[in-house]
Formats: sequence, C-alpha cells, structure tokens
Amino acid sequence: QVQLVESGGGSVQAGGLLRLSCEASKSEVNLYCMAWFRQVPGKEREGVAVYVTGVGNTKYADSVKGRFTISQDHAKNTYLQMNDLQPEDTAMYYCAAGRRVKPGLICGLEAVEYVYWGQGTQVTVSS
Repeated sequence: QVQLVESGGGSVQAGGLLRLSCEASKSEVNLYCMAWFRQVPGKEREGVAVYVTGVGNTKYADSVKGRFTISQDHAKNTYLQMNDLQPEDTAMYYCAAGRRVKPGLICGLEAVEYVYWGQGTQVTVSS
C-alpha cells in the first residue's frame, strides 16, 4: 500500500511557474512508475509526466514537453516543475504510483496503469 500526498498547487498568471510535490508513504518504491495526471471537470484524466524510480527514465505528454519537468529526490518524493504555465494547464493535478514498468524500463501515461492516487492539488492559471 502506498499513500500519496500532493502539495504546491495554487493560482498564477499565464507565463508563471509552480512546483508540485508528491510525498509517498512507502520509502522503498524502486521500479515504480510515479506519475502526474491532471483533470478538468467533464474530461478524462490526462497523463502529464512519469518517472521510473530507481532508473530515472521519464516521459511527457506532448502538451507539456519543454515546459514541465518531473524529478525525484533521494527520499523518493516526486516533483513536477511547471514553467510557462498557460490557462489550458488549469486542472486538478494528481500524483499516482503503479508497478507496470514496461520493457525498456519505461512507464505509460494511461490512468488504468496506476493503482495508487493522491487527493489532488488545484492549479489555476489566469490569462
């Protein structure tokens, strides 16, 4: 069982930045997929970025490439640095963990691949 707690959301103007943090209750999460998803009301949850713990491989949604960076520290906290935020980035952001590490030590960005979820943190970007 892994419990996840997000923090760092807030309101910014377009072009601003935020850093989201995800603290995992389980210290040993090697070869886990640690991901960030986002969701707006009425739409499906969208995978934003994923990090393979213990390996460091990453994957990003096309919509955030070059603006968002996912990282992890030695304590297995997972971060999402979000730069040049735009109004379309407004959403509830969720941290997620799963064990479906694929051949080549990569992880996917489909919500069904993730078992553990945090409660979410709201990000609002105004124009």
